Amino acid sequence: MRSRTFSRGLTALLLPALLATACVDEPGGGAGASGDEIKVGILHSLSGTMAISEVTVRDAELLAVEEINAKGGVLGKKLVPVTEDGASDWPTFAEKAQKLISQDKVATVFGGWTSASRKAMLPVFERNKALLWYPVQYEGLESSPYIFYTGATTNQQIVPALDYLAAQGKKKMFLVGSDYVFPRTANKIIKAYAAAKGIEVLGEEYTPLGHTEYSTLVNKIADAKPDAVFNTLNGDSNVAFFKQLRGSGITPQTTPVVSVSVAEEEVKGIGPENVAGHLVAWNYYQTTTTPANDAFVKAFKAKYGADKVTSDPMEAGYNAVYLWAEAVKKAGTTEVEAVRKAAGGITIEAPEGTTTIDGDNQHVAKTARIGLVQADGQIKEVWSSPGPIKPDPYLRSYDWAGGLS
Repeated sequence: MRSRTFSRGLTALLLPALLATACVDEPGGGAGASGDEIKVGILHSLSGTMAISEVTVRDAELLAVEEINAKGGVLGKKLVPVTEDGASDWPTFAEKAQKLISQDKVATVFGGWTSASRKAMLPVFERNKALLWYPVQYEGLESSPYIFYTGATTNQQIVPALDYLAAQGKKKMFLVGSDYVFPRTANKIIKAYAAAKGIEVLGEEYTPLGHTEYSTLVNKIADAKPDAVFNTLNGDSNVAFFKQLRGSGITPQTTPVVSVSVAEEEVKGIGPENVAGHLVAWNYYQTTTTPANDAFVKAFKAKYGADKVTSDPMEAGYNAVYLWAEAVKKAGTTEVEAVRKAAGGITIEAPEGTTTIDGDNQHVAKTARIGLVQADGQIKEVWSSPGPIKPDPYLRSYDWAGGLS
C-alpha cells in the first residue's frame, strides 16, 4: 500500500511539469489540426453560480462553429469543439485549460467570464504559448500576448457609463460589487474618475459570489440616498439583489442602478419586473439594429428556442470564433505565433457593428451603448458612442487615471 501511495503522490507532483514540457515541445498544443479536422476548446462555467451567465456564451460559440463548418470550415478543415466545465471555480478553469492544451491539443480556446477565471488561466496560456479568446467585458489594466479580448475594456464600457451618469446630473454614487478582482479594480477606476469629476462616492460594498442576503446592503443604500448605484455584481447574486432592492421600495426613478454585468440573459433570470427601468452599459443588445444582428438573433433562436435571448457576452463569444477563423485564414495556418501576427487589423461586420482587432493590445474596437431595461426583458438603447472606440486598457489617454496600472 505504501508503494502505491508513494507512486500516486510522485505522479501528482510530476504531472504538471510533464504537461508543461509536452506543451513547450509543441507550442499551441500542436495547433489543433490533424487530418481534416481542427479542434477548438470551449471552456465556460456550465455549473455553479456563474452558469446563469456562461452557458449561453458557450451556446453562441457553438453556433459560430456550426455556421463556419456549414461554409466549408477553416482552411478546408472542419472545426471540432471540445467543451469543458469551469464549474464557477477558478482553479478548475486553470486545470481544464491545461487539459485542453496538453491532452486535447486544441488550436485555441474560447472561454471564461469572471476576471478571476481569466487571471487563473492567463499563466497557463502564457506558459504553453497557446491562445485564449476571452469574450466578456472586464476591468482593463491587462494585455497578454496569448489572450485576445473580444469584450469591452474599461474605456469602452465603464467610462462611458460614468460619462452618461454625469451628463444626467448624478453626483452621488453608491458602489456595489462581488468580492473579486473585476469589481474591486473597476471601483478603483470609478473612484479615480469620481475624484476628478467632483462626484461623491457614498459607499462601497462587496459580497461573495453566490451571495443572496442583501437586506443590510439595501438598507445602507436607502440610508445613503445616492443619485445612482453602480453595480458590478456577477452571477446569480444579481437575482437576490434586485429582488430585495425592489422589495425595499427603492425605485429606478429615484435611485437608478447601472449594471455592467447584467444583460438580457441575466434580466430573464432576475425577472424583468425586478429590474425594469434600471440601466445597463454594454456594446450590444438583442435590439441592436444591424443586418448581421438580424441574422444572428434568428439563427440563435432557431437553434436553441424561440424563447431564448441574445446578449453582449454571447455576441462577443460568437465574434471571437469568427475573428480567430479570419486570422487563421489570413495566416494560412493555425500555428499560434502566425495567427497572432495575422490578427491585427482584422475586421468583421459583427452583430454589434464593425469590429476590428487592435494589433497593439489584442483588444477590439467597440461601440459603447447605454441601455434601459424594459418590462418585457429587452433592453432599449438610450445612448451610444458616435462609432467604435479604440481600446485603451490602461487608460493612458485619461489624465485622471494616473497610477492605476
